[in-house]
Amino acid sequence: MVVTQENVAVNGSRRQSPQEIATALRDRIRNGDLRPGDRLPTQAELAEEFGVERGAVREALRILHAEGLLANVSKGSPPRVAEMAPPREAPQPTMVGLAPRLTEAFSVPHVRVDAACLTAETLMVAVGEPVRLIHEGRIRPKSIDVRILLPSRDITLAFPVPVEGRSEADPVHQRWLTQRNAQGHVLRHNLLSLRSSHGIDVRVTFRALPFTPPVKLYLLNETEALIAYYMIARREELLESGTLDMYDTLGAESLLFPFAKGAGERDTAFVEQSQKWFDALWETITTDLTLS
Repeated sequence: MVVTQENVAVNGSRRQSPQEIATALRDRIRNGDLRPGDRLPTQAELAEEFGVERGAVREALRILHAEGLLANVSKGSPPRVAEMAPPREAPQPTMVGLAPRLTEAFSVPHVRVDAACLTAETLMVAVGEPVRLIHEGRIRPKSIDVRILLPSRDITLAFPVPVEGRSEADPVHQRWLTQRNAQGHVLRHNLLSLRSSHGIDVRVTFRALPFTPPVKLYLLNETEALIAYYMIARREELLESGTLDMYDTLGAESLLFPFAKGAGERDTAFVEQSQKWFDALWETITTDLTLS
């Protein structure tokens, strides 16, 4: 770290930065010197211990609180070490794991769901569970805002593709486009119907990606990220016009890995960076998508 005049105490010794104070306290928590439920010393005591102003201590406490290591961070009351987060759920197939996470996300007053995927198939199916609970009166959000990034119809997809190579009239691409549009229409209809049936403020917006996403990403209420790799496999599909031999994704079977804000430093950073990545795509290189 560069030592500036602000980092030098009156006696000439270097003051510790908020990041360094956070590291010292983090080590005490991880080493068991501070256990879940223990109160930290007061800000005045910590400021005296580390030889800094209280503002540096407050910033260090905010860092640890954002990482989920501290609870009850407020003025006038020393924070406590947060209880240990429950064991992280094991990854599940996307079709199995997404619905319960969406149901929990829809249990808050203002729902925000962002998704980047190849088609809206899994999201369309999974959202059926929270919609059902809304119709039953078991959950009642005030607003629902869903933003979805899907590949543009005009790009050359990396997958799905014919095994024998693309032709000018590519039936695999046409099949994908038909599914993309149909699933998007169903998803939007099921959500927008909540406006008239329950008076919920619902917005569903699509934008077009200029590339094929290698993963599917779901961001729930800016506090949770769920990610799954698209696994590619060769398969055949029978159509009236013949057989499609293609390299396609196993999207519904791909394992969904959950990350929660506040479940640790790495989880928190992953959620925050994933949200920034999605927002940047939404606001820059993507374009309006109209489902035909």
